[in-house]
Amino acid sequence: MPRFLFTAAAAAVSACLIAAPAQAAGCGNTAAGFNAWKQEFAAEAQQAGVGQRGIQALMNATYSTGTIRADRSQKGVKYPLDEFIRIRLGSVDGFAATGRKRKAANAAFYAAIEQRYGVPAGILIAIHGMETGFGRNMGSVPVVSSIATVAYDCRRSSFFTPHAIAALQMVDRGMLSAGQNGAFHGELGHTQFLPGNAMRYGVDGNGDGRVDFYNQADALASTANYLRQKGWQPGQPYQQGTANFRVLNEWNAATVYQRAIALVAARIDG
Repeated sequence: MPRFLFTAAAAAVSACLIAAPAQAAGCGNTAAGFNAWKQEFAAEAQQAGVGQRGIQALMNATYSTGTIRADRSQKGVKYPLDEFIRIRLGSVDGFAATGRKRKAANAAFYAAIEQRYGVPAGILIAIHGMETGFGRNMGSVPVVSSIATVAYDCRRSSFFTPHAIAALQMVDRGMLSAGQNGAFHGELGHTQFLPGNAMRYGVDGNGDGRVDFYNQADALASTANYLRQKGWQPGQPYQQGTANFRVLNEWNAATVYQRAIALVAARIDG
């Protein structure tokens, strides 16, 4: 049975993320000021406790035009449920069949997670498949570059800045390689955690003494821990209208996403 351990530095990192630096870096809307911003942000990151490895990763980061293009083109999730499932999952029957096979192949692991956190296998498998196709597509943009780009960009700098600092902390601690790829907004690993959430909710799911979101066991255990910390109630239903369904909003705010997760999870666990 795997061990589940909070990251040793999580509390300290959380404090660093909460503490306001003496002077915050500015922002910009084009690539022109990115290199100058990195110099400013390095000072802010050092005040938050980022060490040499993290600062070097920041200095090597490049402005991600792909990230900006993806950010500017977001329109929200407005598909009806059946269309959303077709695009993201293929079909309920096909996805659930794959999910049941994955659950059966690693039954002891999923049972251990549910015993510890109260989150059933179907929910975790549904999220895993929805986010990255069970790890087949975890992103193509270096995490540090993408999260630095949106921290620099004026649109949502205040939201992404703590996540950028967390990504550099992860590099410091060996939780993330400096050039590791993720999604366009810095989401990383099998279930696409933002770096600040990775630091706060990351747990060791395979018992090797470290937390690696590119390891499936660690990512799924961390996902279960996240949901439990957000209010998941063990043994309770999770379909629309329940308290657990509302917890899924903490993972993704799109109702159609939540409905799809709950629907296919029930088929996997049924």
